[in-house]
This record gives sequence, C-alpha cells and structure tokens, in this order.
Amino acid sequence: MRFFDRKYELKKLREVKDRSERVAQFTVITGRRRIGKTCLIKKAYGDIPYVYLFVARKTETELCETFRESIAQILELPIIGRVNNFSDIFKLLLETATRQPLTVVIDEFQEFYRVNPAIFSEMQNLWDSYKDKARINLVVCGSVNSLLNKVFRDKKEPLYGRQTDMMIVRAFAPSVMKEIMAEYSPDYTSEDLLAMYLFTGGVAKYIEMFVDRGCMTKERMLDVIFEPDGFFMGEGKAMLIEEFGKDYGTYFSILSLIAQGHTTRGDVENILGIEIGGYMKKLIEDYELIVKRQPLFEKSQNKNVHYGLDDNFLRFWFRFIFRYSYMIESGAHQQLRMIVERDYNAYSGRVLEDYFREKFKEMGSFTRLGYWHGRNGENEIDIIAANELEKSVIFNEVKRQAKDVDMHLLKDRADIFLKSTHEFKNFGISYNGLSMENM
Repeated sequence: MRFFDRKYELKKLREVKDRSERVAQFTVITGRRRIGKTCLIKKAYGDIPYVYLFVARKTETELCETFRESIAQILELPIIGRVNNFSDIFKLLLETATRQPLTVVIDEFQEFYRVNPAIFSEMQNLWDSYKDKARINLVVCGSVNSLLNKVFRDKKEPLYGRQTDMMIVRAFAPSVMKEIMAEYSPDYTSEDLLAMYLFTGGVAKYIEMFVDRGCMTKERMLDVIFEPDGFFMGEGKAMLIEEFGKDYGTYFSILSLIAQGHTTRGDVENILGIEIGGYMKKLIEDYELIVKRQPLFEKSQNKNVHYGLDDNFLRFWFRFIFRYSYMIESGAHQQLRMIVERDYNAYSGRVLEDYFREKFKEMGSFTRLGYWHGRNGENEIDIIAANELEKSVIFNEVKRQAKDVDMHLLKDRADIFLKSTHEFKNFGISYNGLSMENM
C-alpha cells in the first residue's frame, strides 16, 4: 500500500529539520502501535541522509556495536575500536552536529529502560551541554505509550522538558479511509467502508494488511480475521501485554466488559467484585485506551458517566476475540465468525455513530460535539453538533438504514433536551438523519 495523507505531520517534521540547522531540535513522536510512526519519519526524511538507530532488546554493548556500524556507514565516519556505552555514541553524534547539520532518529526509544535506565540521565547531561552549539535534529519515537509518556512527562525523569516538540500520530480520518477504498476497491460499498473502519479504526498497518491481500469487502476482511493462527487473533494481547505487565489479566477483564457494553464503573465493579478506580485512572491517563463520556451539559463530573474504548480495533478484539478465546483454543474459528455475523448489525450501528462523530470532527466547523440522554438513559440523541460562533445546532439520529430514521421522534427528543438543559437559546436549529448512505 502506498503512503497516504499525513500532510500536516510531514510539513511539521520538515519544518523542524530546517529549524535544526539553526538551533538544536528534540522531537518526540507518540502514537499507538501499528499507526505508522516509523513510516512517517522515513517519508519525511527519505530524501536526506540521516542516522537511524533502532533500540532492540540487547545488551548496551551489543546495541552500541550495531549503532557504530550504522553511523560509520551513513556519516562515512570511521569509528575506531569498540564502543560499549550509548553515552559515547550520543556524544559523538552531538559533536558531529557542531560541525554539520545532522538528523538522528531513535526508534523504540523507551526500550532504553530495559537496556540501561541510566542512559536517560546521560543523554540529559550531554544534551544540556551541546544543545546551544549542535545543529542536530533529534527525533525519538516509541510504541509503548505509558513508558514514553513517563520519560518526557514525569517531572522526576531526567529528560522531562528537554523535548522541543511533541507529535501524536493518530488514526486515519474517514476521508482518508474513503480515499484508500476508492483507490484499491473502486466498487466498494458503504458496508465495506464501515467494515474497514470497524475492524481497523483507521490504523495504517491493519488497513495495509487488507489492501496487500486484496481483501476489501466485509466478507473478505472476515476471512482474514478468522484465519487459524492469523495475525488478528493475537494482536490485542501482543499490543497490550507489555503495557500492562503483571496486572494485564485485570486490565483485560475491564476492557472486555466495557467492550461488551458494561460502560459504568459500578457495573464493572459488580461483575469483577473488586474496586477498579486505580485501574480506570491508568487506562485513561497513562495508557490512553478508554475515554470518559457524559451527556452534553451534565453539571456533575461524577454523574451519568460512561466509559468507552477509544480504539475500534481493540473494541472489536475485546468484544469478540478475547471474550470468546476459549472457542479459538478449541479451533472453532468459524463458529466464532458466525457469532460476529449474528451480532454484526447491532454492533456496527454503534460504530457508525463513531464514524459520523469523526466525520464531524474532520469538518472542523463545530465548537461542541457530543450526545445526550436523560438521567435514566431515555430520549437519547446520537450526535449533537453545535457552532456557538454562528449560533447553530444540528440534532442527528444515526441508523444503519435510512428507512429506520424517525425524524418526528428526533424532534421530540430535541425539544426535551432544550427544555431540560436550557441551552442553545436563540440558535438556529436543524435536524438530520444519518445512515450508511451518508458515509
């Protein structure tokens, strides 16, 4: 699959590179696994020679030997003798950058924790010593968000505040997914587009796997997902077990229950029989995997709170693959597929709401986006999109099929919302039915 989108990110990285020729730059790139961070960097700097260092799980001495060879090849700079410490490598790069502009990329940066945690302190001392005279464009990225956030956002860490820029690489927006579908499957249907969004959430690697295999319809995507020993079967565990460590079992149980529709803390605690406040805080703040949702204009921070997985692929994986892992262990892949197909319409209807929320966000013309329902969950409005500058608001109902949209019911619910909240006074009000036809 060719490279798509990332125009803003590419422009920013190139501007950082140009700026580094005058003053040292230290850029941190974050984002979930498989999102395309490394591909983005290679695309941004593919037309210039740059030093690329991948932090594998090796001893510091082994890593430095690999780094030494890479540096010697790229910079045509002979390095005599064996180098055992990364601090010597980093010092060499900084000294080189005092003589010529230099771009250095360190991938899987958080792995230095396992190699030698002292490396971060050594880097801090060297950076502080050289940053005023080195013309270096230092870019670091990693795939374990919790560790990378700890390195740069924890005030107790030596590299705290040293970065000059921070970039988050996010999933593809709906318009980009439509572009990909149009290029590789010109006859795609709305069902196929929804399936791609539901299964991948716009994550580049997952889309690429479907594209490269020519599996661009809902049915062919399901064929790939439910292959025995296929990539998707173990991906959720492979992605998160390192993040969660020894507590992964509890975290997995919480995420599975949320994916199944148990979206309140009390509901999850009643099922698990444990207090989960600490786990929920980490899932929101450290791991950035779940989001806290409340109806628009809810006055209390603690009432009407629901939680959701902020990643379509993981929501699907926990809802079906993790929940029914015993079926996979029994070799009943096709029976599990039948369960997915049985529940697909109801499940995808909720995902369709997320699709349209992302579409509204991409438009960039609304100052407030959310949903609403009464205290007992009644009179739900799927999407409320307001432009407070233009004093306009759109109430939206989302259904898979256009025939199922009830505009009279939507208007009645909007009236209840307006009377209950006393918001959007003197706003221009419109009502909209959204279905797969509008994707």
